Amino acid sequence: MIRRARIADVEQVQRLINQFADEGRLLLRSLSEIYDNLRDFHVYERQEHHIGGVCALHICWEDLAEIRSLAVASEERKKGVGEKLIAACLEEARQLGVSRVFLLTYIPPYFERAGFRAVDKSSLPHKIWTDCVRCVKFPDCNETAMILNL
Repeated sequence: MIRRARIADVEQVQRLINQFADEGRLLLRSLSEIYDNLRDFHVYERQEHHIGGVCALHICWEDLAEIRSLAVASEERKKGVGEKLIAACLEEARQLGVSRVFLLTYIPPYFERAGFRAVDKSSLPHKIWTDCVRCVKFPDCNETAMILNL
C-alpha cells in the first residue's frame, strides 16, 4: 500500500534512505531533516508497520518540484514499488498545480520510462546550491538531471 508518511515511520524511512546513501546512491538524511520534511514523503507499507519503499516530492518553487530520496528495499524490487511511489508523487504534484518535476539520478533509463527527459544540470541552479553542495561528490557528480513537464 502506498500512503503518506507518518511520524511513526521516520526511523524506518531514515534507515532505508541511508542504506542507499551508504552506497553513494542518495544523500544522507538526518532524523531532523526527515521530521522537517515528513509531509514530502510517500511510503510503501508492505505489511503493517513495515516500510519497504519511500519517495519524496519536495516543492522548490511555484512551478517546480523535485522527486527525491526514492529508495526501495531489496526484497521489494522488481515488483513495481518504485513506479507506484513515483506515480503517487507525480499525482500530488498535479493536484498542487506544479507544472515541472525534476530529479537527479544515476539510473536515467528507469526514469525515462516514467516520461522524464535528461536536461543540463545548469538549468537547475537552485537545486545545485541547496542540496548538491552537501554531497561528498560535489562538484564532480555524475548524476543526470531529468525533468518532466506535467
